[in-house]
Amino acid sequence: MTPATLPVRADLFSVFILLGFVQGLILAYFFLSHSGGDKRPNLFLGGLILGMAILLGDVWLGYTNYMFRVLWLVDFSEPINLLLAPLAFLYIKISITQREEKANWLHLLPAIIYFLYMCVLIYPQGNAYKYNCNISAYHPEMEMMVSNRYGSDWMFFLKDRITDLTALSMVMYNLAGLYFLGNAFKKERLSFFTREKSALSWYRNFHLELTALVIIYLIVRLSFPHDLGDHIIAAFIAFIIYATSFTVLRRSLFFQDNNVRSARKYEKSSLTQEIRFTTLKKLDDLMNSEKVFLDPGFSLPMLAKRLGISTHHLSQILNEELGQSFFDFVANYRINEAQKLLRDEGSNFIKIEEIAQMVGYNSKSAFNTSFRKLTGYTPSEFKKNAVK
Repeated sequence: MTPATLPVRADLFSVFILLGFVQGLILAYFFLSHSGGDKRPNLFLGGLILGMAILLGDVWLGYTNYMFRVLWLVDFSEPINLLLAPLAFLYIKISITQREEKANWLHLLPAIIYFLYMCVLIYPQGNAYKYNCNISAYHPEMEMMVSNRYGSDWMFFLKDRITDLTALSMVMYNLAGLYFLGNAFKKERLSFFTREKSALSWYRNFHLELTALVIIYLIVRLSFPHDLGDHIIAAFIAFIIYATSFTVLRRSLFFQDNNVRSARKYEKSSLTQEIRFTTLKKLDDLMNSEKVFLDPGFSLPMLAKRLGISTHHLSQILNEELGQSFFDFVANYRINEAQKLLRDEGSNFIKIEEIAQMVGYNSKSAFNTSFRKLTGYTPSEFKKNAVK
């Protein structure tokens, strides 16, 4: 019996998914090529985006019926199903803690084991078996071919349960990610859904997109038999890739014109030059004499109240006169203070965690991130160099 080949399907879903596949490859290359040094977390994000792109390619082949022409590729991307959720979790965790542990790679072990399983049992199967797998997934109404697959029935248990294993992996790691992010926001004394600018906001928004993907995956799997709803899941994955690309472009320095944007933002401001001068003088006294930034609860509204001006005017002064956001402004003072303590031989007995608290940080990870961003070193590395 000769395998049937169906006409190619071309519609909006196929175009949207195909463009997402191409964009995913480009975005993955961008992150993977910028994953050295303090950008190590990009290795996990690049791997995640690359895995998403490969899944899009697999679904596109099946949805458009091109898979009939490349039967040897049937189910080639299945191991990636168990790889995406751990990569997403590790990206967020390592980005926030700035600490990579060898044990982290154990999270990838299920995907590696499943890949080896596929190499032994599934990938070497004949085209007749793969043809039947393809039509059972996308065209269950078609007649299957007679095929002789090698291996006992029990050996296909994992293959038959890949959908359940994928759902379990996605739910478990998504909940772990939400728990981890929730604790990170608590350490910063911020609400999880705060609108205040924070380094954690990007990770929260990205994780919420992945949470939506988990929900869509579960709904589709419960609503559609076989893999007939895969194009819906793939379309949302493509949306995540597009959204991530847009965020990368928006945050690119190439598209920023600080002077123009600042002028537009404050063009109707009532701030006078006299208020600017007076505020800057008071600000210098508060930061250098009273060191108000050492308070862990130090905030823009608190500082504005001490200075006797509105938060809007204070933000404008920091942006226009000092060229900094409030968070960057405070971080500079806190990290400078931390450097003094790390250089002081009398502080050798003080732990890094304690120094972080002494200069106003509730979270060691936030302190490490700010310290490395401003100095190029971790606090421990800086201390070792200072001793030398």
